[in-house]
Amino acid sequence: MKKVSLILGSLLIVTLVWGQKEQYYAKMGECLQGFASSSTVEDYQDLANRFKVIANVEQEEWLPLYYEAHCYLLMSFRSDVDTKMRDSYLEIASGLVDKMSELAPGEAEVAVMTAFYHTAYLVVDPPQRAMSTTPLVHAAIGRALAIEPDNPRAVFLRISNEMGTASFFGEDTSPYCEQASELLSRWDNYALKSAIHPSWGKEEVEGIVRSCDD
Repeated sequence: MKKVSLILGSLLIVTLVWGQKEQYYAKMGECLQGFASSSTVEDYQDLANRFKVIANVEQEEWLPLYYEAHCYLLMSFRSDVDTKMRDSYLEIASGLVDKMSELAPGEAEVAVMTAFYHTAYLVVDPPQRAMSTTPLVHAAIGRALAIEPDNPRAVFLRISNEMGTASFFGEDTSPYCEQASELLSRWDNYALKSAIHPSWGKEEVEGIVRSCDD
């Protein structure tokens, strides 16, 4: 009887945990759909708030922090927002990236978002920030590629940053055009770990390829 009770108790715990995880995945899936319909600062702020609610509940999960940070970084890229406000978004994103890095230091996507953060920070004021921030971008991309050499977002950020540097110094960018085309051709071969893992970046690579064809 005692053995049966232990088995039933274990099954109940598994059922409860599984139910919680199903709810987590469902909530995350609903929020992720919001990226497709978001275009304004207000949209991304609302979406960031929704991911924050999930992050506060699921404190051992890094993905809600990842997407919350992603929202603030996208907000920081808005050229119609003043520099002070853009930096305030970056400050919030920095804290989220730090928390995410503590939770999942071995995840390639965490290093990708770290690189994306440093890129966003640089873009706000390139003349003042390029020298100190560029090495941080390269280091984060290097970590991501060391963990997962075929991660398409890490490869995209490497190509984008190297192409931007080449363009700034008036160098030939055609090698990066070829790399972008190659990346795009194999983008869909990358297997996501789950339906809620990061999948962004393909449209940006398509944009690079189109700009190369112009």
